[in-house]
Amino acid sequence: MQQMVKDIRSRNRRLLLVSCFVVLTATLLGTVFVSARTQESRPRNTQTSAPRPTPPATATPATPAATATATPAASQTPKQVDRIAPTLGEPPPPPKLKPTPTPTPPEEFDKESIIKFNTELVNLQVRVIDRNNKPINNVRKEEFHVFEDGVPQPIEEFSREEVPISYGLAVDTSGSLRTQLTSVIDAGKTIVNANKPGDETFLIRFISSDKIETVQDFTANKDALIDGLDSLYVEGGQTAVVDAVYLSAEHVSEYKKGDENDRRRRALIIITDGEDRNSFYKQEQLFSRLREEDVQIFVIGFIGELDNEAGFIRKSSRDKAVNLINRLASETGGRAFFPQSVTELPQIANEIIRDLRTQYVISYNPTNKAPDGTFRAIKVSVDQPSGGDHRIALTRNGRIARRDSPTSPRTPSVRLPSTGATKKP
Repeated sequence: MQQMVKDIRSRNRRLLLVSCFVVLTATLLGTVFVSARTQESRPRNTQTSAPRPTPPATATPATPAATATATPAASQTPKQVDRIAPTLGEPPPPPKLKPTPTPTPPEEFDKESIIKFNTELVNLQVRVIDRNNKPINNVRKEEFHVFEDGVPQPIEEFSREEVPISYGLAVDTSGSLRTQLTSVIDAGKTIVNANKPGDETFLIRFISSDKIETVQDFTANKDALIDGLDSLYVEGGQTAVVDAVYLSAEHVSEYKKGDENDRRRRALIIITDGEDRNSFYKQEQLFSRLREEDVQIFVIGFIGELDNEAGFIRKSSRDKAVNLINRLASETGGRAFFPQSVTELPQIANEIIRDLRTQYVISYNPTNKAPDGTFRAIKVSVDQPSGGDHRIALTRNGRIARRDSPTSPRTPSVRLPSTGATKKP
């Protein structure tokens, strides 16, 4: 009996274990099945995800032939970009004076107005000084002698009277004049305030070739000129002294050129350190141009801060600046100043004013009339009084003979339209 009970208990245990195993297996299978269904319902995020669609191309539509032979996007390879070695571009254009002209009413001309001017006479502005650089104002016409290429020239006209002056004031506003700019502006105001009725002035600032700017075009309005001086400011850049002189002198020379009985004096006052760093024009081009223009140049050169160290085969920056400034003055009959301090500027300004006012105007008819465009050396001498101060005559050192076209007349006439517009011959 006891044995039977033991057998029944043993069998029940086996049935219980089997039942538990079956239940556990079913539970595990259900869990796996549910997990698998969940994974299938979620978006896959793997390392080999499909590429993002590319934006539509902006190129021109492909031709049918190209479309037919196009390969699938997946098989295309990136196109190799051809690398082109850099090449030098075109040379920079010549610098231009940036104008800010003052509006002026047009001159009134009749329909039949004709302006005539004599292109044969050569006008000279002559300063006569003593050995202390003081002006001498009592020289008579017959005491002057003009030579062109060593040949005496007949003096046709002579004047000691004051005539209107058209001059430019060109100020270097690069960093090299930072400490002097305030005093330079004050000196400019002294010069402008000395203008007399009929005088006209224009003002420019210059740094590099692309920053040669008209602050105020020709005007007799002193207030406008002083406002222009007050607007000057320092700016960085590679100073282009040669370009600034070239454009400024050209502007002075062309102003009212061709007016009947033009006796106007033309001058240019430059304030700079004289160090040319990056000009478009070469010095010889500048001086060749200046020989064609009747413009006296006065230069105030602040050279004290320039390097004075020279090498075996090169001049120092200071020597180059001094040579340029002196040549500008001597070849145009002007004058150079090298102030040691800004305190000298008021006196220099007054000397420039005096030099502009105390000059003789001499016109001669050249004996060599060949229109060959060659350089003609000019020299003016003056008789020395007995027992008086030694006299020195200063003027430009030469001119370029004009070059005629075969059909151009010797004394051209310019007929002006009724609109008042002028026309160059």
